[in-house]
Amino acid sequence: MGKGENMDQEKDLRQRLDKVLAGKGAHMDFESVVSGFPKKLHGKKPSFIPYSAWQLLEHLRIAQWDILEFSRNANHVSPPWPEGYWPKDPQPPKEEDWDRSVQQFQKDLNDMRALVSNPSTDLHRKIPHGSGQNILREALLVADHNSYHVGQLMMLCKILEAGAEEH
Repeated sequence: MGKGENMDQEKDLRQRLDKVLAGKGAHMDFESVVSGFPKKLHGKKPSFIPYSAWQLLEHLRIAQWDILEFSRNANHVSPPWPEGYWPKDPQPPKEEDWDRSVQQFQKDLNDMRALVSNPSTDLHRKIPHGSGQNILREALLVADHNSYHVGQLMMLCKILEAGAEEH
């Protein structure tokens, strides 16, 4: 395999990672789900589901931020697991906190996409302060985690709109 072919494969990999991080393809994208989530349902929780949309949104934001910071900052300290990744209260503290969380999630996602898309980022090199992880693994982790919980958010919205009993 020649140098040009390797460069083409690397470019293709970066484009595919960017697409999956953006939520394009087989899954719903983050923006479509959160923009259609009714405000009156942000803190609602059916009796048979352990979290509200607010708690899911914040979990998405915190986990993605943690992975991004681990990927680029040797001094980053992760929150304690699990309590540091899930808000206790099902309601946003203030109505505008939903929008702030959405904006921060999108900013961090764009930062991860930029990191992955940057040709100077070695996707395969071990992260020096990690325990064997590389940027490719972290990008896939973000994409996988986000798609899982964005799907949960969409399902929760449908359940709440159908009038599921809350607790």
